[in-house]
Amino acid sequence: MKHIKVFAPGTVANLGCGFDVMGLTLDGVGDVLEVGVAENAEGFEIRNRSGVELPGNVEENVITPAVRALLEAYGRPVRIEVEILEKIAPGSGIGSSAASSAAAVYGVNELLGGTPHADNVGPALLGGVVLVRGYRPFDIVRLPVPDNFFYAVAHPGIVVSTREAREALPKRIPLSDAVAQWGNVGGLVAGFALRDVALIGRSMHDVVAEPYRKGFIPGYDALKEQVLAGGALAMNIAGSGPSVFALASNYEAAVRISGEMKRHFEGLGIGCNS
Repeated sequence: MKHIKVFAPGTVANLGCGFDVMGLTLDGVGDVLEVGVAENAEGFEIRNRSGVELPGNVEENVITPAVRALLEAYGRPVRIEVEILEKIAPGSGIGSSAASSAAAVYGVNELLGGTPHADNVGPALLGGVVLVRGYRPFDIVRLPVPDNFFYAVAHPGIVVSTREAREALPKRIPLSDAVAQWGNVGGLVAGFALRDVALIGRSMHDVVAEPYRKGFIPGYDALKEQVLAGGALAMNIAGSGPSVFALASNYEAAVRISGEMKRHFEGLGIGCNS
């Protein structure tokens, strides 16, 4: 059996207005998997050594459908063993499912000698900032990132179900909200293309998801008011939450803001990583 160790980073989806079509990669946080492959054999096993509680049944693990889709395309018998060494906490809002799925599929693909093969999974695979222009077929665009682009992310110790966060969204939105959202998405993409952090910050305004999801995050409005007054260019929910992010134009400001976000949640009796 051939083995490979793979790191896949955590990610932030949506970037405010880019619901289901934009995402970016986080530095320094992610999943580490060791993947083993033996050809001319069959079987699939997942072992969890991460210390994070995960489903014991392989059929309930988010890795399984991704790996099986790859094996179906491969078309020959293969035995796969996946050992999860480090894991982003599920329900954190920073791409836990995407990281482990991307890492596992990337590792299997490498060992089988395949070729590289979109919101969280796109940046987890490609790095940087990505735009998912279309899903059928996938059309993923990697955008340039300005040098003075810094993200502070706070992960409070609560869980928000992605399913519940999605069910909270309205099925229809007013045309005026749609127009505002289109303008912001266009401004966001233009901001990255022009490497204009101020334009990126002005465009990270969400009128579709944030108003309905912020209720899952204790003290969200007060925290947003505080970090914007403290120099952040934007603040919003990371994916479906409960993690939140803030944009800054320099590293020192990002560090200061991350401390403010951490203290906000700790002041409410909620543990927090940043």
